[in-house]
Amino acid sequence: MSIQQQDVLQAIAAVIDPNTGKDFVSTKQVKNLQLNGGDVSFDVELGYPAKSQIPALRQALINAARGVPGVGNVSVNVVTKVIAHAVQRGVQLMPQVKNIIAVASGKGGVGKSTTAVNLALALAAEGASVGLLDADIYGPSMPIMMGISGRPESLDGQNMEPMENYGVQVSSIGFLVDPDEAMIWRGPMASQALDQLLRQTNWKDLDYLIVDMPPGTGDIQLSLSQRVPLTGAVIVTTPQDIALADARKGVAMFEKVGVPILGLVENMAVHVCSNCGHVEHIFGAEGGKRYAAEKGIEYLGALPLAMSIREQADSGRPSVVADPDGQAATNYKAIARQVAIKVAARAKDFSAKFPSITISRDT
Repeated sequence: MSIQQQDVLQAIAAVIDPNTGKDFVSTKQVKNLQLNGGDVSFDVELGYPAKSQIPALRQALINAARGVPGVGNVSVNVVTKVIAHAVQRGVQLMPQVKNIIAVASGKGGVGKSTTAVNLALALAAEGASVGLLDADIYGPSMPIMMGISGRPESLDGQNMEPMENYGVQVSSIGFLVDPDEAMIWRGPMASQALDQLLRQTNWKDLDYLIVDMPPGTGDIQLSLSQRVPLTGAVIVTTPQDIALADARKGVAMFEKVGVPILGLVENMAVHVCSNCGHVEHIFGAEGGKRYAAEKGIEYLGALPLAMSIREQADSGRPSVVADPDGQAATNYKAIARQVAIKVAARAKDFSAKFPSITISRDT
């Protein structure tokens, strides 16, 4: 009995991607389908990192193909291919960096840096090549949170090599100044320093660069959102009305410069007493969730106000590496996966496809 390609594709189409809710055939993610007698082989290309989910997904695809009468051996290769996506109009992509994601909040103290570092580590744990840029010139925290000390090397005297830990490339002003030194710089100087950190770091083939933005909507934030090729932004807030009021300003800033909001993370959403288990909403209940619904922004999830998250970040071993199977790490991984899927769904960048145009006058 000869096996028809259409029968195999129909069988495979019954397997739904649990992350997107779509099948792999209609989305053209099935590649290189080969039929050789009763043997079937094909590739499935994911647009987001999912190393932990690939074995189960691969098995589901094998089982589906084996359900076709006459099929014997089935070989399935599931791979991730992260591509560069569109950014603000008129801003050029950076070499060696496919997608830049800003993690921002209008207000300080809402856990933005802790969220940024754990998102970066979660994406790296799923197999992505990830960088982390500490854009908080006045209060750099990534050297402590990522457990990195020392100075970056420069092989050519002009550009810096990124520092690295836990498989994530990191750049921060904190590596270049003494820990007790205050950065007493005006806005333009700080913006220039940030631009140098971004563009004079030798990032190595990044799928994602996570930018830990400073709080607020001032010079640095505006310069970064206008001049840096951002694929999108993630907003971090607490449920508190005061934090939400500032988060609204951050959303408005990104909207004005054409940077899409990938979603909102509600941090410190609930506190569970470690002694008695009493649940208390210290900063209010679901304020971020209501705001996300009101604005039509994706609600990426909530994180608790937990001492362990703070202790792990302070010790230089954030939750995703300190307790990879714990509840906090599970939450961060789920949020990171949603962010990567939102990025994958965005339009591709076609700027490299267009030739440069020059206009000359005939004399």
